[in-house]
Amino acid sequence: MLATQQVQDIPITLPIELQREFAVKRYPTLSSIPDIIKQIIREEEMEDPFYVVDIGTLVGKFREWQKALPRVEPHYAVKCNPTKIIVQTLATLGVKFDCASRGEIDLVLSLNNTKSSDILYANPCKQKAHLLHAEQRGVNLLTFDNATELQKIKEYHPNAQLLLRIVTDDSQSVCKFSQKFGAHFPDCSGLLQKSLELGLSVIGVSFHVGSGCMSVSAFTYALEMARKVFDLAETMGIQMNVLDIGGGFPGNDEPDRLTFAEVARAICVKIDDLFPTTRVIAEPGRYFAAACATLAAAMIAKRKINTEPGQEKAEDSDDFLYYINEGVYGSFNNLFFDHAVAKPQALVPNGNYCRATMFGPTCDGLDCIMKNAVLPQMDVGDWLYFPDMGAYTIAAASNFNGFANPKMFCITRSAV
Repeated sequence: MLATQQVQDIPITLPIELQREFAVKRYPTLSSIPDIIKQIIREEEMEDPFYVVDIGTLVGKFREWQKALPRVEPHYAVKCNPTKIIVQTLATLGVKFDCASRGEIDLVLSLNNTKSSDILYANPCKQKAHLLHAEQRGVNLLTFDNATELQKIKEYHPNAQLLLRIVTDDSQSVCKFSQKFGAHFPDCSGLLQKSLELGLSVIGVSFHVGSGCMSVSAFTYALEMARKVFDLAETMGIQMNVLDIGGGFPGNDEPDRLTFAEVARAICVKIDDLFPTTRVIAEPGRYFAAACATLAAAMIAKRKINTEPGQEKAEDSDDFLYYINEGVYGSFNNLFFDHAVAKPQALVPNGNYCRATMFGPTCDGLDCIMKNAVLPQMDVGDWLYFPDMGAYTIAAASNFNGFANPKMFCITRSAV
């Protein structure tokens, strides 16, 4: 991890050879994302949905992390958005990686400037073949939370360095993990004893407060629980030296919502108090990926809702049905899996609004993005853009009904 004073030495863009590989296009500093989208539509004659991925935004997020959490080594959660340009940019900056499968491990190791020691295999419940693959590729830092996993690790990766994942209070998070992963404190003694019997090396503790965490106290409570496990391990002769504080960091600051700065301040105070000499790592995904990608989509159809003769239109009923060329089987799967809310903006605002329900392009009635919402008044061929669409969007998109995933346009703007 680079020291805080080295932040300004980090380049704002990728090395020239990587810019060429990913066809990164440079725009003037003051170019807005809507203006860049308009230019891409015009120059590329676009009709299909597409993403604008801003490399400068990724670099800015890394700089912000270094300043706010100088002791914490970020390991980007690849599952959040495995798009190669995003992962490679972070690798170039020196960010390490949280991988959950054999495929993610291979993706990271295919990049420039990465090595097996850069990877935390953070899936507590691993397939045997994937575990063996990690051993063969030299990925040694693993998490676990149960006794059967320890038996599996003993058989397929006995030289691994292990982090015991514990349960946290994720009640204030958008996506909760503790119902699936994590050992309760009363079970930790038995698990640590089992590791000693098997001759396995447990070097630290891991936790995850849930994706999209809304509470600072969730982090501070989890840190206090981790300290208890460290102390417990010491009484058993196990010296721990790594703390993994997981993810859950907000990807952007919104009114009346928890900010990254608030989380970072609380974490810094707590780790300095409870873990003054411990190596601290984290698994941010949304924090890095959310704001760097903007989705552009076009209106492909529109239907006016007419009332029956003599029937008065209800004040909050739809005026129109809108149909756009991206939907819930594509990027907007985040509405289901990530509890996201779509935030459409008219590319060319006209000041007029209506009530409309917005559908995606497939033939499935479930392909609904928004219901009975106040939206810009649009016509077929008009474009919308959706900011902050980099996290848990394209990662789970499908090609249902034969619709291809959106194309990526990688951009950077002059150094700031």
